[in-house]
Amino acid sequence: PRLEFGDVLIRFWKIMTMIGDDLQQVKGRIAKACAAEGRNPAEVRLLAVSKTFGPEAVREAYAAGQRAFGENYVQEGLDKIEALSDLRAELEWHCIGPLQSNKTRPVAEHFDWVHGIDRLKIAERLSAQRPAHLPPMQVCLQVNVDGGANKSGVPPEEALPLARAVAALPHLRLRGLMAIPEPAPDFAAQRELCLRARAVYDAIRAAGIALDTLSLGMSADLEAAISAGSTMVRI
Repeated sequence: PRLEFGDVLIRFWKIMTMIGDDLQQVKGRIAKACAAEGRNPAEVRLLAVSKTFGPEAVREAYAAGQRAFGENYVQEGLDKIEALSDLRAELEWHCIGPLQSNKTRPVAEHFDWVHGIDRLKIAERLSAQRPAHLPPMQVCLQVNVDGGANKSGVPPEEALPLARAVAALPHLRLRGLMAIPEPAPDFAAQRELCLRARAVYDAIRAAGIALDTLSLGMSADLEAAISAGSTMVRI
C-alpha cells in the first residue's frame, strides 16, 4: 500500500526514538559500571558499531547525540561516509575490522581511526597513504589476549616492539590498544581476560609511549571491560 507523507514521518520518528532510547540505555549501563568502580563516566567513550545499519540509522543516531561510529567492512563504511558527506566534519569514523593490505589506501583517505593494527606493514602503508591535508590517523594496536590461533591481534609479548615502531611513523598517532577477548561465562572471567589487555596497555605506557585509549568491551562484557579500565566500548 502507498504510504502517505504523514505515515512516513511517523515511521521515521518511531525509528529515531528507538535508536535514541537504545543509546540512552547503553549510556546508562556505562554510567552504572563506572559508578561501581568510582570512575567518571566521561572517561569512557561509546563507539556505536554501525555495520549492517544503513546511513539513515547513523543519521538518526547522530540526531540523538552520537558522533563516533565503527565499521567492520571497509566498503560498507566508505558507502556510508559518502552518503553522509554533509555530516563529515561532525562524524568520527573508526575502522574496527581486520584490515588487509589492499584496503589500506581508502581507509587512510577516508577514515579517522583504525583499531586493528597487528602488523607493521599495515601501519606503514596507512602512514604512507594518509593524505597530507588530513590530520594524523588515530590508531590502536590489536592485541590477542587469549592466544587463539585464528584470531587477529599481535601476541602480548610482541606488542611493545610494534608500539615503538608504529609510534615512530609520520601521519599516524598511536592512541592505544584494542582487544576482543573470547566470550567468558561470568563477570569475573570476563574481567580477568580484560585485565590481560590492561596489563599490556600499562606496560607500554610504562615504557614511555603515551597511550590514552583502551578500546575494550562490547555488549556482553561492557561492565567487566570498564571495571578493567576500558576507555572506549564498542556497542
